[in-house]
Formats: sequence, C-alpha cells, structure tokens
Amino acid sequence: MAAGPRWRERLFALYFLSHIPVTLLVDLPALLPAGLPPRGLTELLQWYATTFRDPMMLQPPEWFKAFMYCEVFLQMPFFPVAVYAFLKGGCKWIRTPAVIYSTHVATALLAILAHILFHDFSTSEHLGPQTQRERLILLSIYVPYLLIPLLILFTMLYNPHYNHVEKRKRK
Repeated sequence: MAAGPRWRERLFALYFLSHIPVTLLVDLPALLPAGLPPRGLTELLQWYATTFRDPMMLQPPEWFKAFMYCEVFLQMPFFPVAVYAFLKGGCKWIRTPAVIYSTHVATALLAILAHILFHDFSTSEHLGPQTQRERLILLSIYVPYLLIPLLILFTMLYNPHYNHVEKRKRK
C-alpha cells in the first residue's frame, strides 16, 4: 500500500471511533421519549444544548430527526466496521460503503449548516444562537462532521490505492 493514505486511514478510524459514543450518548437520547434516557444522559444533552445554543438537540425538527434516525440505525452499525477497516489499513472493500456513508453525511450536513446559518431561532422554545458569533460556535461543532466525510469521499474516489481497478486473469 502507498504510504500516502495511512495518516488519513488513522484519522478516519479515530473519527469513526469517536463517533460511536457521540451517537450513543448524545444523538440517541435526543430521539427517545422523555423520561426514558437515564438522568445523566438527559443532563449531558441539556448541558450541550445550553452551552452551544443548539435547540435542535432538545426539540429536533422532523427533518433533523430523520437525519438522527439515519445516524443511529444506518450509520451506527457501519462505525465499528469502518474503524476496523481503517485501523487495519489497505482494505479496498471499504471504498463503496465509505462513499455511500460520506455522501449521505455530507448531504445531511449541508442542510444542518444552512439551518444554523439562516434559521430564525428567536421563535425556538429552547435558546438558540442569536448572534453571528454564537452561530459560528455552533457551526464549529458540526463542521468537522462535514469536512472529514468529504475527505473520506475524495480519498475513496481519487486516491489510486482505493480507485485502482484490478484486472482478473481469465482461465
């Protein structure tokens, strides 16, 4: 394997590994009915939403819930697989699932970032970003979840290691 993508594979493995607790401890409890998540998780979610002025986590709009359901039920099973593939390194079979994952996430994040930038949060039941600075702080939480999937996508599409088509010998 070419040495070039190894640092990226380690970054991707770390990204997916860190995504597991975030999904289980922050995103999943936001989808559960009130009273079902343990008190500690509810307090963590409230602390996050208050600190970073993210009302979408306390009262997610329906479109945001759809993205969260996709994360919990479609993406979450992929996370350990991706951690394994990228830690092991050189797994060309991860290309197609990684392209599907990164395309889906990048598309979802564009909608989320646009909402953060342009939505009028003054009508939200929970405190949202009111100033440009607060919007930028909230953006800084979400932007890595756009940038790293884009890096995954471009690596899978344009790196010769993952883009190489093997020719099979005919018998």
